[in-house]
Amino acid sequence: MSTLQTSRPPSPTVSEDPRPRKRRPAPRTGLKNKDNLAALGFLAPWFLGLFLITAGPLAASLYFSFTDYNLIGEHEWVGLENYTRMLEDTRLHSALWVTFVYVFVSVPLQLAAALALAMLLDRGLRGLALYRSVYYLPSLLGASVAVAILWRQIFGEDGLINQVLAFVGIQGEGWVSHPDYALGTLIVLNVWTFGAPMVIFLAGLRQIPAMYYEAAAVDGAGPLHRFRHITVPMLTPIIFFNLVLQLIQAFQTFTQAFIVSGGTGGPSDSTLFYTLYLYQRGFGAFDMGYASAMAWLLLLIIGGFTAVNFLASKYWVHYEN
Repeated sequence: MSTLQTSRPPSPTVSEDPRPRKRRPAPRTGLKNKDNLAALGFLAPWFLGLFLITAGPLAASLYFSFTDYNLIGEHEWVGLENYTRMLEDTRLHSALWVTFVYVFVSVPLQLAAALALAMLLDRGLRGLALYRSVYYLPSLLGASVAVAILWRQIFGEDGLINQVLAFVGIQGEGWVSHPDYALGTLIVLNVWTFGAPMVIFLAGLRQIPAMYYEAAAVDGAGPLHRFRHITVPMLTPIIFFNLVLQLIQAFQTFTQAFIVSGGTGGPSDSTLFYTLYLYQRGFGAFDMGYASAMAWLLLLIIGGFTAVNFLASKYWVHYEN
């Protein structure tokens, strides 16, 4: 039996061009041009807002911070004079001290209250949506003029607080008119607006797997042990997020101090926040050049504390991955 061997004919050799081939650009169609124009049209309002509302005033304030400008007449270039004036401005130093006390006392207390209430609501209470809405409401109204006026009435000499104290035989003070207590009333007001961080904490608590708590309970861990070694480490990204947000907002507080003190920062500059003093210099004394320099100093302060938080976060913020 013979074996037939078949062989394919050799394929023709194709000479390859050693030069690399250049890809021809795709022709630009009219439809693509129309899409680009439509995209630019939709982005145009955002770009206008960026340059006219944000970038433009930002650049103008930086320029005016080096000038003597009173909002009415011509401005005069003075260089770093506005910044050197800050070194001798005792009211500015007082405003910085008041602001720092307000920020570093009220923000930790606010976050602690928000976390405590979030853990209470995380237990599965009936009507959770209602409680969550009620506790979130102060965050929406806390910076309003109406709440600031109400707060001044509550802590006034004849306010609700003193009426309650008089009922139990205690003589109250004029809390908002006493230099030792006026700042404390504003700190309480900021702590009261814990709704926004509370909702964020509550969402973070819902993301912690229940198996961690179950395993800890099997090992005999108590509530405090579970809170310290499970809840807090798992919530550190949320704590960091709330800390940065509330720190920035606290430095920018203005309405409460303005309404409670009548725009003066009194009594005895005890509620003279940095933003309130900036307003007084810019729109009270028409010293807009100095006020612009103060605004940039505030930006540097907020940016500095935010940068410190981000740098320190790698030592205490823990991520699952």
